[in-house]
Amino acid sequence: MRHPSLQLLHALLRLAGDKAELISHAERPWASATFHGTRHTVTLEFNGVDGIAAADELIATLPEHEFTIRGQLVADAVVAEVTQWQIPAPRMVVECELLLLADI
Repeated sequence: MRHPSLQLLHALLRLAGDKAELISHAERPWASATFHGTRHTVTLEFNGVDGIAAADELIATLPEHEFTIRGQLVADAVVAEVTQWQIPAPRMVVECELLLLADI
C-alpha cells in the first residue's frame, strides 16, 4: 500500500490528465482541536493549447472532485494560484492546495 501522499499525488495527476507536469509538491502537518492531517501544495505546469484546455478543466473540476484515498479524507481542494503566458508559447502553471485528514 502506497503512502497517502503518493496516493493523493497520483489521483491529482490522473485528474489533471496527461498534459500536466508535476513541478513541485510540499507537505506540512496540519491539526485542529478535533482533526489531524497534512496540507499539500502541488504545482503543475501545462504547455500548449491542449495543455491550457486541460488546465482549465482541472481548475473547474478540482474543488468538487471526490478523491478516494485509503484511510484519508480530502477535506479541501482549491486552486490557489494560476499564472498564464502566451509568449513564446501557451503555458499555464496551476498551484493547488489540498487538505488531507486522517479518516478515524
